[in-house]
Amino acid sequence: MNKLIVIPIFALILLIIDYYVFQGIKAASQSFAPTTRNLINYIYWGITVLTMVSLFAYHFVNPFWLGKNIRTAIMVGIFTNYVSKIVMVFFLFIDEIWRLIQWVIQQFKGPEPATEVAENAIPRSEFLAKTGVILGTAPIVAISWGIISGAHDYRVRRKTLHLPNLPKSFDGIRIAQISDVHSGSFWNKTAVKGGIDMLNKEKPDLVFFTGDLVNNQAEEMKDYVDVFDKVTAPLGVYSILGNHDYGDYVSWPSKAAKAKNLETLIQTHRAMGWDILLDEHRILKEGDGEIAIIGIENWGAKGRFPKYGNLKNAYQGTEDVPVKLLLSHDPSHWRAEVLPMYPDIDLTFSGHTHGMQFGVEIGDFRWSPVKYMYDEWADLYQSGKQYLYVNRGFGYLGFPGRIGIVPEITVIELKRDLPF
Repeated sequence: MNKLIVIPIFALILLIIDYYVFQGIKAASQSFAPTTRNLINYIYWGITVLTMVSLFAYHFVNPFWLGKNIRTAIMVGIFTNYVSKIVMVFFLFIDEIWRLIQWVIQQFKGPEPATEVAENAIPRSEFLAKTGVILGTAPIVAISWGIISGAHDYRVRRKTLHLPNLPKSFDGIRIAQISDVHSGSFWNKTAVKGGIDMLNKEKPDLVFFTGDLVNNQAEEMKDYVDVFDKVTAPLGVYSILGNHDYGDYVSWPSKAAKAKNLETLIQTHRAMGWDILLDEHRILKEGDGEIAIIGIENWGAKGRFPKYGNLKNAYQGTEDVPVKLLLSHDPSHWRAEVLPMYPDIDLTFSGHTHGMQFGVEIGDFRWSPVKYMYDEWADLYQSGKQYLYVNRGFGYLGFPGRIGIVPEITVIELKRDLPF
């Protein structure tokens, strides 16, 4: 449907929410001084007018005029505003139900002479209105904290895995993984440098990057090549493409322009010293031992995510290598193709989900709405002798922050001996 129709309709719905919430604001502030109430009213409707202007500017003003940061601020501001108001609507709706119950009771009791007030009008509950206002600020606080702190609250997560076929010469090898950089979303280069410093301080033997270097366009990396080219490891840095790297989510003037963008991005990997694997493998040798690193292009089994990768081609030539490590951006690939067809791929490294950048992690308990789409969405999974690790992502997309699911640097140590 044409956005000339959709956006005004959407704006009207938001205004209806604004008017309904305003009734709760009036109830919550009824005991305030008149000057304070007027100030609250002006601020409330001033924010509403600003929101409406921003909404139309976002959709009808040339994106290049506004710039990426202003467009992101508009999107986050509108989202935060109305998430808070929806919380308030919940409490106002409870109040509506309670008032309806009171009204029904009054009808059965009949009129009360000399005590009827304003034709039996039942006032809103000031308590519920104030509760709604107070709790309505919680999303504002959470979202603000998620942007200011959560966006770059990098955490190193360490795991030790025991692979019985691991050659003795690779016993104790340490692999660092990052994923989903989404450089086009970054707004704090200093903080990003801090995350890369954390990775390098781990002194890994290998580094894996599992896709989505950009949101859509290779030029997004222009200001960050000098940050990510600092990622180094004695046995190499290996990378793959994610679904966002192909430029599928933006309009291009021609197929040639889209293809050139992808080639530029691939060359960016190489310019940073990253060995990008495009349905390929590398065999590492130490002493008389070997391990295979297999990397495929994006292959997703969920939704309409593309299936560009060809694991058969990437795998060919690794059959006799005792340990195989796979880089595959989308974790749904593991259950759909790796487990049923490649039982000798020991460990798969994925990303893609970001843990939805929202959730709860307390000890071993993990929850995020993304779990209802992906069976494997964060941390370590095992099926028989095969493992999958899903990195929570280094960057962010859409919402420029994280709430509960913080950005991750993974360090996995491979051991040859079995635990007792």
